[in-house]
Amino acid sequence: MIWTNAGKKWGIDTQDRSGEKFSLGVLDLVPRLNGASAEHALQQAVLLAQQAEAWGYRRYWTSEHHDMAELASASPEVLLSHIGAKTDTILLGSGAVLLPHYSPLKVAESFRLLASLYPGRIELGLGRAPGGGPHATMALSGNYLQHVSDLPAKLASLTELLEDRFAYEDVMVTARPVPEIPLSLWMLGTNVKSAVYAAQFGMGYVFGQFMSDSDGVEAVRRYREEFVPSAGLKEPEVMVAVSAMCAATENDAIHWSMEIASQRKGNRDTNERENNMDTVKGSSQSNSSNKEDKEVQRHVAGTPEQIWQYIRQAGQRLNTNRILVVTAGPDYERRLESYRLLAGLR
Repeated sequence: MIWTNAGKKWGIDTQDRSGEKFSLGVLDLVPRLNGASAEHALQQAVLLAQQAEAWGYRRYWTSEHHDMAELASASPEVLLSHIGAKTDTILLGSGAVLLPHYSPLKVAESFRLLASLYPGRIELGLGRAPGGGPHATMALSGNYLQHVSDLPAKLASLTELLEDRFAYEDVMVTARPVPEIPLSLWMLGTNVKSAVYAAQFGMGYVFGQFMSDSDGVEAVRRYREEFVPSAGLKEPEVMVAVSAMCAATENDAIHWSMEIASQRKGNRDTNERENNMDTVKGSSQSNSSNKEDKEVQRHVAGTPEQIWQYIRQAGQRLNTNRILVVTAGPDYERRLESYRLLAGLR
């Protein structure tokens, strides 16, 4: 969607007209842009995290994907460990660890180790998608459908491990090391099922707008209504992840987004297995819909003022001030420029 009603200039942690402060974060899929090597893509991930920290972004999250040639993000805990050593204050999170594939104990140990290395900075985001094609999924963990059906039990075990109350055959098992400052726990998703899981186990909920045409209102409503307080979270907390391309002019932003769409269309395998961003549609596209669950476009392109209007509307719609921004960029320089402009810097 191209927003054309430009308002005032917005910056990170600045107030909107209602006095609400917004907290921006980066969600990095670690793309291999223009055929870049995996090594270069990872170097750019580090640079993005460092620049985001300098520009005032609150958090840097990275994703998990398997056997996707265009992405270099198979192990978020490894990348976050490296980025933690290259940054100072920015929060570091997974968006997301795909829990159906893994042992809850191993996940708890890995992220508690991160939380011990970088106290107060680690956020564990969980997902329930396979993260790759069928053969990669089977090679990773076998029968994925069975693992998905076991997800509630895995979530229960993981939360017990992070609260030091997990027992195996009546013997207490502790996920070590135990950090002095506990990590925070989030569930990422695009539908009511993921929202209900987040509520049931007392974790934060991230609605993936960049992966969904739904406006997320019903999922977030169910999350808040059914939220059960946990040791780690007493009140429901919501984030929304959006896809945005920001440029100094609207025409540049549209052009850059079209370049991204063209690159994706040039890779049929990408289009079949990765659906993180729609092509840009005309400026006449609107959020209005007669459907109970309204349709919202997955990607927005425009000036900083236009992007902030979109962010503000998403925040108001889902009653949150926490925003994660996904920006692919036609190249790494323009990806950085988009994040810089969105931060309100010139």
